[in-house]
Amino acid sequence: MCGIVGLHLRNPELYPRLGELLAGMLGEMQDRGADSAGIAVYGDPDWTPPGNGNVCLLGVDRDPAGAAAAVGDTLGTTVTGKLVENTLILSAPVASEELLGAARGLFPDSLVAGFGADLAVLKGVGAPRDLAKSWGLARASGWQGVGHTRMATESAVTPSGAHPYAVGPEQCLVHNGSFANHATIRRDLRREGVEFDSENDTEVGARFVAHRLARGGGVEPALKELCDTFDGFYTLLVSHRDSFAVVRDAIACKPAVIAETDDWVAMASEFRALAHLPGVSSARIWEPEPEVVYAWTR
Repeated sequence: MCGIVGLHLRNPELYPRLGELLAGMLGEMQDRGADSAGIAVYGDPDWTPPGNGNVCLLGVDRDPAGAAAAVGDTLGTTVTGKLVENTLILSAPVASEELLGAARGLFPDSLVAGFGADLAVLKGVGAPRDLAKSWGLARASGWQGVGHTRMATESAVTPSGAHPYAVGPEQCLVHNGSFANHATIRRDLRREGVEFDSENDTEVGARFVAHRLARGGGVEPALKELCDTFDGFYTLLVSHRDSFAVVRDAIACKPAVIAETDDWVAMASEFRALAHLPGVSSARIWEPEPEVVYAWTR
């Protein structure tokens, strides 16, 4: 069944409250998916120091300082390591892709949860409210965040199956629904050199979008092409460092609601996740139309 939440802040005065608001939204979606959860936060200076490239890893069997020092020796620069529950966040004054290459070389068995400037991605198995508390999400700040609560139907309950799928730089995708032809598209992408970390159908959608963006296209054309290519029932939320986009399939049977004010844009699978947001009583609220891409830019 799964639950999606996303918050794009327009008013900088709300940046210190991003984590608090996102944690409340995520908790309201726990009934839609209680086996695992994940979040992506853009702009928190404690997790991702400004001006640095960042990589978030799961399954690194070394202490944060030792892991960071090893990556730093490879790159010839200072790398810091912060452990947030089970996620190691590496930061360095280099491009995120360069940091990612060094980390993958040293920790080939680890799972890359996400990478990019100003981006932290955390995933875990368990109840979403408990995970949000263990991450200290309510203390996070920033300008944008997305989250997902999962009820597994097509792959194992593991961190690798949890959303968001952040497989491109600063790009995240969360998904409620099911892709019917994901196996065929996975084979097509593999023939083009795309590698996968899980058997989750959502990862196929995320890799498809990242592959199109890497060719130089924008988020909106990539999502329109996804609608033409993928069969199934789905609501997708795709975030980038400076953008936030929502699209549903042609049937639009998966629930979704969008709310917008001068201070923020928010999206969730159910309105109850939006009900606590400041100024929601005067927000413009609507259900997204089938196959229409709704996008906002910072």
